[in-house]
Amino acid sequence: MNTKTQTQSKTDSKQKVHVSGAEAVVKCLLEEGADLIYGYPGGAIMPVYDELYKYQDKINHVLTRHEQGATHAAQGFARATGKVGVAIATSGPGATNLITGIADAQIDSTPMVCITGQVTEHLLGSDAFQETDIVGISTPVTKWNYQITKASEIPEVFAKAFYIAKSGRPGPVLIDITKNAQFETFDFEYEKCTSIRSYKAKSKVNIEEVKEAAALINSAKKPMVVFGQGVILGEAEEGFKKFIEKTGIPSAWTILGLSALPTDHELNVGMVGMHGNYAPNKLTNECDLLIAVGMRFDDRVTGNLNTYAKQAKVIHFEIDPAEVDKNVKTDVAVLGDVKESLAEILPFVNKNSHENWLQEFRKLDAIEFDKVQKDDLYPTKEGLTMGEVLKEINNASGGDAVIVSDVGQHQMFACRYAKFNQTKSNITSGGLGTMGFALPAAIGAKMGVPNREVVMIAGDGGYQMTIQELGTILQTKAAVKIVVLNNEYLGMVRQWQQLFFDKRYASTEMTNPDFIAIAKGYSIEAKRVTKREDLESSIQEMMESKDAYFLEVCVEKENNVFPMIPTGASVSDIRLE
Repeated sequence: MNTKTQTQSKTDSKQKVHVSGAEAVVKCLLEEGADLIYGYPGGAIMPVYDELYKYQDKINHVLTRHEQGATHAAQGFARATGKVGVAIATSGPGATNLITGIADAQIDSTPMVCITGQVTEHLLGSDAFQETDIVGISTPVTKWNYQITKASEIPEVFAKAFYIAKSGRPGPVLIDITKNAQFETFDFEYEKCTSIRSYKAKSKVNIEEVKEAAALINSAKKPMVVFGQGVILGEAEEGFKKFIEKTGIPSAWTILGLSALPTDHELNVGMVGMHGNYAPNKLTNECDLLIAVGMRFDDRVTGNLNTYAKQAKVIHFEIDPAEVDKNVKTDVAVLGDVKESLAEILPFVNKNSHENWLQEFRKLDAIEFDKVQKDDLYPTKEGLTMGEVLKEINNASGGDAVIVSDVGQHQMFACRYAKFNQTKSNITSGGLGTMGFALPAAIGAKMGVPNREVVMIAGDGGYQMTIQELGTILQTKAAVKIVVLNNEYLGMVRQWQQLFFDKRYASTEMTNPDFIAIAKGYSIEAKRVTKREDLESSIQEMMESKDAYFLEVCVEKENNVFPMIPTGASVSDIRLE
């Protein structure tokens, strides 16, 4: 054997090692840097769990109390860190229990890889014990999925899965692995995926589109930006700030765009959408140029499309071509990675100030403060409001906490009033609106960014949907600060019933358990607040705790969240009461 052949042989022996499919799964996770995963074991995935047991020093597997909790925890981890979250479950009910979290990740563009066990290959299609067609079930809510039936497929499929989940517009991927593939052995080697012939992660930025967009921006008298989560996912926060500061354009955000720009930035004009701020909603129909950056014109943002920004030219910075012209007709679409697009356009836009136009926002802000915010933040009546709870959390956190909110009235109050200095700080279920999201997502977020304070905001309804994840906190010691705003109602549904169904409160009033006793049963320090004079000190005590802490705040039972755009109405028809 010559020297060259000997060298090649040594290289091959380093790259290839004979392992089982189950061990290959673990090795793939390590190759992708996935050293923190969430899941729940069962028969069809047991070989993988046996290998995870052997690799405990390299991979931290967190046992959630429900598979849905595993997906939401993986989402929270992904949203707080920018990395790919990983959830793992067995076949049948274990796999189907992942679906809500997968659907949530799909619509909110969260990078996640879900791994499910499956019955052995020869039993596929026979209705074997705990067999479900999870590939067929998950196809509508995944970016990609694949069923592995041979161990040798594992490295290539995992490499593709992580690449697809994170690249371009991120999203969830599901890998289903038959049990025989977990037991089979083969020569393992891993090569990370950097491209797939049939998959185009992003378009190259077209300089002519950039110049067209810049010309519209330079000539606009009343331009307005609406930015979404694309700015965060594209890690374009600095470039975006440079862009709006150079052009002087007032900039509003969608709920998932929140925290991409510091809340107190002078050009930050608030939230658009159904429960957004008065000024950016009203002035959407008065601007002469609407610039959408990394957002998808969701129906909760646009209201009635027939009356949405019809007077304005529209520029859309977007990575996903399918979103362009889907809801709102654009005049110029700048396709590509938003970080690259904003860097390209910056030299072509003029240094500008739109101070008079910005003052229009400030005038409407004053109206909203007088009609809505004053009572939310500085109430004179006896009952506690959700707004004042958020105000006190801001005071205690200084705007540096990660806020993880559930879905409902409290979510809108959190988005409207929470202050943020840092990106990746607002974590909530946007497109799917999944009640029960917050508790497991907060656990994932805290484990992803352990040096940051993570505060969970939930209502009494959504909290009880995944309350079992207190057991995950007990086992992991994740120091999540849990705030439940208890109004003894499914508050958002009750508000709609009050406004649009003549106060017929059908199945929305809640008879709740003793939340304090439950928290203490999980060895979590807990406190209940019913009086305003106790609120500030109780929040301060919670924030100073080094451990998990549960705070129940009993708020007004029929406190409504305003402003509000009724379903089907124009953004101009936003109501202040």
